[in-house]
Amino acid sequence: MTTPILPQEIIRKKRDGGALSSEEIQAFVGGIADDSISEGQIAALAMAIFFNGMARDEAVALTLAMRDSGIVLDWSHLDGPVLDKHSTGGVGDNVSLMLAPAVAACGGYVPMISGRGLGHTGGTLDKLDSIPGYISQPDNDLFRKVTKNVGCAIIGQTADLAPADKRFYGIRDVTSTVESVPLITGSILSKKLAAGLTGLVLDVKCGNGAFMDDLEQARELATSLVEVANGAGLPTTAILTDMNQPLATAAGNAVEISNCIDFLTGRHIDPRLWDVTVALGADMLVSGSLASDKADGRAKMEQAFTSGAAATKFSQMVSALGGPVDLIEKPEIHLPAAPIVRPVFAQKGGSVTDVDTRSIGLTVVTLKGGRTRASDTIDPAVGLTELALPGDPIDNEQPLCFVHAQSEDQFKAAETLIRQAYTLGNPRDVADRPTLIEFID
Repeated sequence: MTTPILPQEIIRKKRDGGALSSEEIQAFVGGIADDSISEGQIAALAMAIFFNGMARDEAVALTLAMRDSGIVLDWSHLDGPVLDKHSTGGVGDNVSLMLAPAVAACGGYVPMISGRGLGHTGGTLDKLDSIPGYISQPDNDLFRKVTKNVGCAIIGQTADLAPADKRFYGIRDVTSTVESVPLITGSILSKKLAAGLTGLVLDVKCGNGAFMDDLEQARELATSLVEVANGAGLPTTAILTDMNQPLATAAGNAVEISNCIDFLTGRHIDPRLWDVTVALGADMLVSGSLASDKADGRAKMEQAFTSGAAATKFSQMVSALGGPVDLIEKPEIHLPAAPIVRPVFAQKGGSVTDVDTRSIGLTVVTLKGGRTRASDTIDPAVGLTELALPGDPIDNEQPLCFVHAQSEDQFKAAETLIRQAYTLGNPRDVADRPTLIEFID
């Protein structure tokens, strides 16, 4: 007769700095999934891990156990590699919207399971929800059908994918144990492993608009993610990217969809957005053996955009998931628009030397374009466009940005926050920060 593994003994072992076995981790995660382990016990283990950490083998076991708490998607019927990317979150980060269709245009399949906004960062799912009719949480049959027929589908997490992680994260969120590298690693990767991928690329943000503004912390997280993912059998690489300024010149939901359409059609392409999207796509293509090396991958990604193939895939994905068939051709008649669109001017002239990117994101939240509580309803029409970036000259004719607001009070509040977020000075004082900081293979 097998002796049961008691949750309190697992907690005690980790509390005292011990290493948990795979069997102990599997037993505890199983109890999270079937509710046989209490919230207090989950919180206690989370706090023990927060203070004592986990070895790589433990983190791999935790990731696999949470993956196996629900279904694992099978894409073996597809005739190409199944690839994805994950970003740790930023401001003006709509990379997924262009990346998935471009990789699909190059022969990959991208079943991308994305999240909603968190704190000051925007969520891909919230952006897609601003498209009328778009089904952001389809059933598995439609998800599989669109992925197979179009090559990409960007949707939200379903209840049967890594359900233990959902409960575990909810408890971590209210017990101040979110900022733990092994727990962040397990949370991110369990969902990606459950998606049945053959290759993954991670975009780990670093800077004043990222959750980790310290380079060493960002590198630690990226290394953990790469090592644990590969240890769990998923070939994974990572890129550390700069988030000391918004990635796109738009921040919000519908305004970022519009920015994405401008990018795909070539009407306007933000240079840093281009650099990150092409670099991530190149790594995805190499991972899926669709490119011989990074240079070949970059060339293929650039061709997908310049030829219009990525725009076609995006349009096909939107219509296949219930959105307008002519969204790319006529975004202005489909996307919600705010009644007030007005510039914010600085109170003095100069060049932008610094941007408090977190404050830019929080300005969108203040406009009701993000959430302060999980139950909040998002206004898809509000946001910021034509955001000034470091090095840009500002005067009484060149604004810091345009605010899209529902009321005068909203605009005034946003105007104050925007002015506080920008530092103006001599252009020689602008820091030279590379967009692509480091590659971790």
